[in-house]
Amino acid sequence: MTDPEENESVRTALSPGDIGLVAPRDFTSTQPFTFKTGQVLPGFTLRYETYGELNATRDNAVLICHALSGDHHCAGVHALEDRKPGWWNNLIGPGKAVDTKRFFVVCANVLGGCVGSSGPMSIDPVTGQPYGISFPFVTILDMVRSQKLLLEHLGVASLHAVIGGSMGGMTALQFAIEYPAFTRRVLAMATTSRESAQAIAFNEVGRQAIMQDPDWNHGNYPKGGGPRVGLAIARMMAHITYVSDASMDRKFGRRKKTSANGEAYNFDVQFEVESYLRHQGQAFINRFDANSYLYITRALDQFDLAHAYGSLEAAFAPVQAESLIVGFTSDWLFPPEQNRQIALALLRAGKSASYAELATDLGHDSFLLESEDLYALVRAFLERHESTAVDFSI
Repeated sequence: MTDPEENESVRTALSPGDIGLVAPRDFTSTQPFTFKTGQVLPGFTLRYETYGELNATRDNAVLICHALSGDHHCAGVHALEDRKPGWWNNLIGPGKAVDTKRFFVVCANVLGGCVGSSGPMSIDPVTGQPYGISFPFVTILDMVRSQKLLLEHLGVASLHAVIGGSMGGMTALQFAIEYPAFTRRVLAMATTSRESAQAIAFNEVGRQAIMQDPDWNHGNYPKGGGPRVGLAIARMMAHITYVSDASMDRKFGRRKKTSANGEAYNFDVQFEVESYLRHQGQAFINRFDANSYLYITRALDQFDLAHAYGSLEAAFAPVQAESLIVGFTSDWLFPPEQNRQIALALLRAGKSASYAELATDLGHDSFLLESEDLYALVRAFLERHESTAVDFSI
């Protein structure tokens, strides 16, 4: 019997305005790649997807940068049986805010990731074994430099825009700093120029959950094995930071599972929110690598533009791109004031920058969810003529 929910997801994925079936590809560089740390890989691979067509002048490309747990698959479906489309399918497609009838959209799994790109799971040609934690330490700058090589391979002459939320927002900002003449627009959402002590602390708790799991074995574990309990706990804890108290209360409240009998005094699942978090943890361990989680969270911690360049204004001095920074009122991981600081520093550095703040009660993940206000902002920013001044502040 066909699952009605699955049937509905397929119809949605193939409906007008959606991209439909897509296929990932691999870009492999055979040239040595030097990381910010000075460590070197003999070459690397990035898995990526593209949507739309590159124009004759090769300047209509939009680079999508994913968040910590995301990947290259941001729109469409890989097969008719897929229950869910790409993670930003609501934003990207023909006629959508990022219109693939106008733009050539590119999204790559980051260096250090675990969904086809080179990372700790990759095979070290010297040992014939997975790199594990001998893989070079990855920074946001390394992610940006590797993706620039991908764009060159694809024949992109310049970026119409680079867009990202959370870690993707950090990547977008770094792109505009590192390649100013190449990048014409930057749209960074729910992001920060450097993590707070609290955000670093959350990441460290997640890393310790992984590293204290006996199956982590100092990063040496077989594919499909490893610290599954630790990684699930790390994901459960992190997921709490992505949502708001209001959204959790609205979705779950103190409702109990129907199987929970009265005041049961045991540690079985009793509340719906407990079941939800356990499901999030189990789903995550089936698609993500624990060592990649360690690497990417450390890359987030190390990202600090003011420290790297002397000040935020100095960091943004090379930027030529027009920028739109978007914060969300209920985001307590990278709160609105951290997003506003980026826009203000860009303005102080003499750059063309705007700030918009959207009122939501959905938390940090607001940039991923359906929002007509967000769609309107993105569309207006991408499609207006460069010489037309628009106030995006809300």
